[in-house]
Amino acid sequence: MGDASFAYTIVNQTPTVETYRRLRVAAGLSPKTVEASERGLPNTLFAVQLLIGDETVGMGRVVGDGGTFFQVVDIAVLPKYQGRGLGKVIMAEIAGFIAREVPESGYVSLLADGQAYRLYQQYGFEMTAPASVGMGFKKVASDGA
Repeated sequence: MGDASFAYTIVNQTPTVETYRRLRVAAGLSPKTVEASERGLPNTLFAVQLLIGDETVGMGRVVGDGGTFFQVVDIAVLPKYQGRGLGKVIMAEIAGFIAREVPESGYVSLLADGQAYRLYQQYGFEMTAPASVGMGFKKVASDGA
């Protein structure tokens, strides 16, 4: 899959804190602190990174309890590589993990920003509204730190 004009390598490994934070911001996702990243990344159930040479240009992760609930998170591709099918490569890797590892009755969720729902629908994800809607709570620093 993807654009044949460049070669990429698929690595099923959790990104480093530095790579994770860089990719999130570069791809337009919310920034995460070093502390939050250091705590969260070791709890990854499955991760995929796409490398061009030595540079990680895309990533995605699955988090959860490993049995009943799973969430697809951190789908990010550097802007200069967007629109070339790399999101599909990432999701195909994640779909393979879901097929192999999620038990019967396990529930896999994700939050789709903007038009990204179109990508996720290709992998069996469906809109849940109006039966259920996504909600979130984000802890922010109260002292400006």
